[in-house]
Amino acid sequence: MSSERFAGIDIGSRSIEFVVVDENGVVLCSEQRDTGFDPVREARELVAQHPHDLLMATGYGRSLCEVEFDCPTVTEIKAHAKGAHASISGASAILDIGGQDSKAIALYAGSGKVKKFEMNDRCAAGTGKFLEIMATNLGFPLETFGDAALEAQEEINISSMCTVFAESEVTSLIARGADRKAIARGLHYSVIRRAAGMINRISDNGDIIFTGGVAKNRCMTTLLAEHLQRRVLIPEDPQAIGALGAALLAMESTQG
Repeated sequence: MSSERFAGIDIGSRSIEFVVVDENGVVLCSEQRDTGFDPVREARELVAQHPHDLLMATGYGRSLCEVEFDCPTVTEIKAHAKGAHASISGASAILDIGGQDSKAIALYAGSGKVKKFEMNDRCAAGTGKFLEIMATNLGFPLETFGDAALEAQEEINISSMCTVFAESEVTSLIARGADRKAIARGLHYSVIRRAAGMINRISDNGDIIFTGGVAKNRCMTTLLAEHLQRRVLIPEDPQAIGALGAALLAMESTQG
């Protein structure tokens, strides 16, 4: 007798994550692809390729899935809390920095339930998009931007968090011959200051689970731990946490 399969799909601004778990919550498959210009088509292909009994959607594009697949949806906050707690138990907070938004979520001890949260979804500042733009301006591949920043012997403070003004500030620094790696470190730290402020407003102690694509940036994780003086834990697949949470919530919805 085959076990039931529960799928979670997280449609974000830059990427789509898809996770399938069995009736015990064990991950059977996990896939990621770019959102592209037609997220519904990308989602349709993922859903068709991986057999499942129930699908739950999250992310900014969850309403598209609700219409296309007639499936239930869940907020990003609840999905990330469920997925993060399932991946690493015992943490008191989650920091998720994605392509175009960031969120800090406080958890009740031991349960993974949401206590409070804060989101930044109105400005690119403090997101992966900000780092991507700045990496391009400084001539670094995004994949090595964090490593280059960690190699800096000093840190150049970037006063503006507005992407447009920060670009102008970086251009002026480059024109004056400032070290590119020192600028890169300053840019990373400007994002850390904003992220740390969000975390401190919702949780003042305990371990932090760092999720989203930016969690793969070694400089970000290092500076965050140093700045907050707290342990920062990275799940095995930090970008799949929302989809995992949605899949687990789909599973729980059938268990009465």
